[in-house]
Amino acid sequence: MSVTGSRRSASLPVPTPSRSGVALLCSSESGDSFDVCLRLSRDALTIQKLDVVCTDGSEPKANHRAVVLRRQVAGGLGLSIKGGAEHNVPVVISKIFKNQVADQTGKLFVGDAVLQVNGINVERCTHQEVVHLLRTAGDEVTLTVRYLSEVPSFLKLPLGSPGLDQNQASSPLFNSGFHLNGNNTAPPPSPSANEPKYEKRWLDAVCLPLRMARVSRRRAGSDKLRSNCFELFSPDASSSSVLQFCSAAESSDWLQAIAANIGELTQESIVHMGWVCEAPENSAPCRSSAFRFLALRGPYFYIFRRPPVGATDWGKPETTYNLYEVLFKVHKLWLAEDCWLQARLFLGLHGSPEQPDGDPLCFSILVGHGQSHTFRVELASDLATWDKSFQRAVFLEVQRVGSKSYMCSSQGSVLSFTLDFGSGFTCSDVTSKAVLWRYKFSQLKGSSDDGKTRVKLLFKNADSNQIEMKELEFANLTAVLHCIHSFIAAKVASMEPGFLCGQSLAPHISS
Repeated sequence: MSVTGSRRSASLPVPTPSRSGVALLCSSESGDSFDVCLRLSRDALTIQKLDVVCTDGSEPKANHRAVVLRRQVAGGLGLSIKGGAEHNVPVVISKIFKNQVADQTGKLFVGDAVLQVNGINVERCTHQEVVHLLRTAGDEVTLTVRYLSEVPSFLKLPLGSPGLDQNQASSPLFNSGFHLNGNNTAPPPSPSANEPKYEKRWLDAVCLPLRMARVSRRRAGSDKLRSNCFELFSPDASSSSVLQFCSAAESSDWLQAIAANIGELTQESIVHMGWVCEAPENSAPCRSSAFRFLALRGPYFYIFRRPPVGATDWGKPETTYNLYEVLFKVHKLWLAEDCWLQARLFLGLHGSPEQPDGDPLCFSILVGHGQSHTFRVELASDLATWDKSFQRAVFLEVQRVGSKSYMCSSQGSVLSFTLDFGSGFTCSDVTSKAVLWRYKFSQLKGSSDDGKTRVKLLFKNADSNQIEMKELEFANLTAVLHCIHSFIAAKVASMEPGFLCGQSLAPHISS
């Protein structure tokens, strides 16, 4: 595994998100390494590769380009090539000589692979065969080229070279600049205004989600540590990327930054999970029940028939619901009359009777369109854990989402109803985007609904102190009401400093 020397270019600035830098992406198959730009955000690591794009809008991306070269008086084309079929690599443009480039229609770049010479396919030709074709191709030579975003490292091509480099490092492969380069010192002609304009740019190639991902400094199947590099695995371990850096310190910095994001996301990802017993609808919870495995993970509430063992199992739940559209409700809080026993329940303490005989510990999940699930647990401490965990999961999800919009109607007009964690309620016209009204969460003084599609929201006008009623109609009214409850509960919880530490609980809202 080799590392190229120069890895930055003034003409290609590195993007600056939350963290960015340049590294080598190592291929596990060939052992080669390729220059890449890394962009680390809170949720993902994006790997960018250099590619050639057309900047005049004539085509979105230039994969294959035809470039016409006109041989100079001295017989040269002003370029050098490396590689060939005998090395199992394509023939690549390795140099374009400054002030010696031939008359050129189109644009060549260092790193372009030569696919055809005057229409003759050379992808399987040896180095000497391509040299011979170029020398005998006539005064006008048409090259069909494709830029290699993954240039083999042993070709020693500089990262981000705009195409002009006289101080190119030597290569173990034969460099044919002597045969193809002329001695004409005239400056290159200006490109025609009608010709496509190409340039190198960083383009997103791989985006690795960090939630539930894994990093390792060790080689696969070995305890041997990698030198100045580490491997990042996707959550399902189906793909990975080996990243190498200039120094151990740089490698350590990136490893710690990525690991910190993974740890933070994983901690937020699974708030709680465990077994419960589900009671069929319209039947006693203790009869004809079936065991289910529930999970509060990320933005969803999952219901499984069996625990998700592997990463792919998370994509196969029996049912999934958006957390902010679900309402959690405790059934028959039989010890509510005894404040001491209630305190022990929320603290998860043992040493007292769990419940009276025949009175199960149950909670319900109320979802859209009036649907619900009822679950039974064995211990009062389990019930308290699910209660607190659900509140925490909803709080984290509302903070993450920030806002949620629903389509609705009022007096024949189509409107957009938005809940925003920071600003409150907003209603705007879908067509004109004009805001019709806006209220804070604290201005909501009451509500009523018909149990089907319509809801009346009562707001207190901050200026007149008068109650104003807004009547809206939704396709899924239950989901909207639950979402309003989630946002308001999260807003209240955000004012409690110890909420996320489990030191306080948001109040229940009875249906």
